[in-house]
Formats: sequence, structure tokens, C-alpha cells
Amino acid sequence: MNPENSETYINHPTWGLLYRICMVDENQDLFTTLYAQRLFFLVVNDVKGIKFQPIGRTEARMLLENRLRTLRRSGQSQEYDQLQSVFQRTFQ
Repeated sequence: MNPENSETYINHPTWGLLYRICMVDENQDLFTTLYAQRLFFLVVNDVKGIKFQPIGRTEARMLLENRLRTLRRSGQSQEYDQLQSVFQRTFQ
């Protein structure tokens, strides 16, 4: 199964349940708070464990736009359409 299709949640020590928006890089994913979707985190998962890096709405939007461009260029239209829908719900 493609990671873009699966819903992933992670528990943040302060903010509670976070929802995975998309993969950003090999070991990095973009998450947001589950209900409000106003706080965004770059979550890095490496050999040292999981690190939460809070980021602003503008940076989160830019990361999501970059991921959309990557999917469009690689011809992954189903994943692109799904992520475009997430983008609309989150930033429009």
C-alpha cells in the first residue's frame, strides 16, 4: 500500500493526537493537530527516535505544495488527487 493512501496518527506529548498530512522526505512527514488543524509539525523519524519540529502554517503549506508538485511530475495521479483534496480542506 502506498503511504499516501494510509491514515497515520501519532501522539504528541503536549498536543495529543496528530494526523499525518503527507510524506515530506525519506524520514520526514508533515503532521497537524487532529481537530483544529492549526498547528503543524515536521516529524523526523530516525535512529535517534522521533523528533517533533513545530513549523508555521506558511511553511507547512509550502511543504505540501512541494509534495503535490513531486506527485504531479512523477505521474502519481491518484495520490496527487487525494493530497490535493487534503490541501483544499487544510488551506482553503
